[in-house]
Amino acid sequence: MRVLVVMDPIENVNLKKDSTMAMLWAAARRGHELGYALQQDLYIDQGRAMGLIAPLQVFENTAEYYQLGEKQQQSIASYDVVLMRKDPPFDMNFIYTTYILEQAEREGAWIINKPQSLRDCNEKLFATQFPQLQVPTLVSSQQSLIREFLQQHQDVIVKPLDGMGGTGIFRLNYQGVNIGSTLEMLTQNGSLPIMAQRYIPEIVDGDKRILMINGEPIPYCLARIPQNGEVRGNLAAGGLGEARPLTERDRQIAAEVGPFLREKGLIFVGLDVIGEYVTEINVTSPTCIREIDAQFGTSIADNLFDVLEAARS
Repeated sequence: MRVLVVMDPIENVNLKKDSTMAMLWAAARRGHELGYALQQDLYIDQGRAMGLIAPLQVFENTAEYYQLGEKQQQSIASYDVVLMRKDPPFDMNFIYTTYILEQAEREGAWIINKPQSLRDCNEKLFATQFPQLQVPTLVSSQQSLIREFLQQHQDVIVKPLDGMGGTGIFRLNYQGVNIGSTLEMLTQNGSLPIMAQRYIPEIVDGDKRILMINGEPIPYCLARIPQNGEVRGNLAAGGLGEARPLTERDRQIAAEVGPFLREKGLIFVGLDVIGEYVTEINVTSPTCIREIDAQFGTSIADNLFDVLEAARS
């Protein structure tokens, strides 16, 4: 297959942790032809989705891990699969990119994940479609409603709807002294909705990332365990990553969410689970492949390409 990756600058990746590199290495091992583009390289010309696309070679276990050729104007739809792996922030530029990729989709390209679903499925809000799998959750910009929620549940996590890596997450106690200033900052003085969730004590045992491929779970997850008194388990916030087999409850959650992911064309997704509950459904650029592979000897990117090749054969 011809495989195009849209990603952040390849020279800046963290080789020890980057899931996109795992995907590219798997594609190269299988003999697929790789192309590389940044978000700003994509464009529409006379109604056709195009890109300034560079031929890409990738190499494992070496400091010289990639080689790029000269950029060429190419139709995005000339590629069989397009891996949309641009990290958040999910801003207007990201949305414009999904419109370009949607045009490529109409021309026959297969975008992983589906552009419309990248727009529709906000990683915090998408989880609210499964209230039976969540702790009590409120989404609002109104301080009065959030304060009522805090009084009811007494120990609450608040976070922005567009954050990643644990940024902007606060734990509030109903007797706290900084409630007003925290909510003013997060809601931008009542103009921006945020999410409030009842605190889940099981966070001390880890915030589990369950990777889903075409609606089916990988049998191991990565528990991201908060360190040094932190409330956040995110690896970017200093959490410790410990791979574990899925529990029976993890499998139940995956079975309930999986059909919705397939329906929406969300092929590679990360469910975030704390204790018994789903907190987020990550669709933009899920990670944790490398950590699970390293601890359990899996090859999750190969699992992904098994699905892609079977669908394109």
